[in-house]
Amino acid sequence: MLEPLSLAAGLAWGSGLRLYLTVLIAGVLERLGFIHLPDTLAVLASPWVLTAAAVLTIAEFLADKIPAFDSLWDAVHTFIRIPAGAVLAAGALGHADPALLTVAALAGGTLAGTTHLAKAGTRALINLSPEPVSNVVTSTAEDGLTFTGVLLALFVPLLFLVLLAGFLAVALWALPRLWRGVQGGFRGMATHMVSRFGTLRSRHD
Repeated sequence: MLEPLSLAAGLAWGSGLRLYLTVLIAGVLERLGFIHLPDTLAVLASPWVLTAAAVLTIAEFLADKIPAFDSLWDAVHTFIRIPAGAVLAAGALGHADPALLTVAALAGGTLAGTTHLAKAGTRALINLSPEPVSNVVTSTAEDGLTFTGVLLALFVPLLFLVLLAGFLAVALWALPRLWRGVQGGFRGMATHMVSRFGTLRSRHD
């Protein structure tokens, strides 16, 4: 069960970070014969799916490098990444017992959601800074992290699962702090804007 478990976890984790890139990597490797996906995920190697995944990967790569727009992209993909992570995790177990597939889907959705929230919270906090460099650097690091993580899940399952456990521990610790930081940042921006508006109005009067 180690390899199916790593595949399920890897696809769910990757979905929360870079869904389309994750699908593209798995589909291309299956198409080239480097891996053998369960029949339930064989559709990922379809030319239609690969083409769509490639186009959307490029779109996400560009959108994720634009400050503020990347947060809008993340908000919309809250309703895409989490269900996709659940479906991919269940599909990774093939034709297993329905109860096991249900557990896998719930766990996959939770894992994708945790990863997505950690990513979205980090990017929202970074977007409070006026300079765009940190956003681009972080986005590029996420691209590399997704590529490396999915490959580890496919080819070095035990190492991936150990690293995933560490990631989850850090994410669960960081999420409340990220949320408070984002809230504080937006409150500060709102206060600054109200103060600035009041100053401009006073000058006009």
